[in-house]
Amino acid sequence: MKILKPMIVIAALALAAPMLMASEQDRVDRATRIVERFKAMPEKQIPRHVLREAEGIAVISMAKGGFVFSGRAGDGIVMARTGHGWSGPSFFHTAGIGFGAQIGGQVTDMVLVLNTPAAVKAFTKDGNFELGGALSVAAGPMGRDAEAGMMPKAAVYTYSLSKGLFAGVSLEGTIFTTDKSANERYYHRPVSASAILSGKVARPRGTAELARSV
Repeated sequence: MKILKPMIVIAALALAAPMLMASEQDRVDRATRIVERFKAMPEKQIPRHVLREAEGIAVISMAKGGFVFSGRAGDGIVMARTGHGWSGPSFFHTAGIGFGAQIGGQVTDMVLVLNTPAAVKAFTKDGNFELGGALSVAAGPMGRDAEAGMMPKAAVYTYSLSKGLFAGVSLEGTIFTTDKSANERYYHRPVSASAILSGKVARPRGTAELARSV
C-alpha cells in the first residue's frame, strides 16, 4: 500500500499534466470560464447570495484516475474579499488519493466558496494544508431559488462539475499546496499568499474579468 499510493498520485499527475503546464494567465482565464459556467447552470447554479456573502472563492481543475484506489491532482486559484474589492489570485496545486469504483480518468472543475475568514486563512499558508477538521466542508445550496439561511452555513461550500454532473464533492484526503513559483511569476517578484489575499498586493489587470465574474 505504501508503494501503491505514490504510484496512484503519479498516475493522476500524468493525467493532469496538460493543465499543470498552463501559464498563470491561462489558469486565471480558465477559472473565469469555470465560474461563469457554474453561475449559468439552469436550476442548479450557485445562488447569487452565496457568492455575494462569500469571504473568498477557490476555483480548481482536478484530474482523477485509477482503479479501486484513485489518485487526483490539479491546480487552482484562490481570491479573497478585501476592503477594496477582490484580491488578486494566489495559485495552488492539489493532490490526494481516495477509494471507490473509479475506472479510467476524468477532469472535474470545482468551485469552493469560502464562507469564513478562517477558511480564507487556510489558503494563506505557504506550505501544505487540508480542509476539514475545524473547517466544516459541505455541498453548497444550488439553484436561483435557494434562500439564504435555509441551511447551516459551512465554512466551505463545494460545487463540482464533471461530465455534466453538477453536485457537491468530497475533499477528504486532498492536499493543497501554495504554488510559490506561479505567484512569483505572475506578480514578478516573490510574494506570499498571505500578502496577496489580504489585498496588500495590487491585483493584476489580467484578473479584471475574473473579479467581475464573482
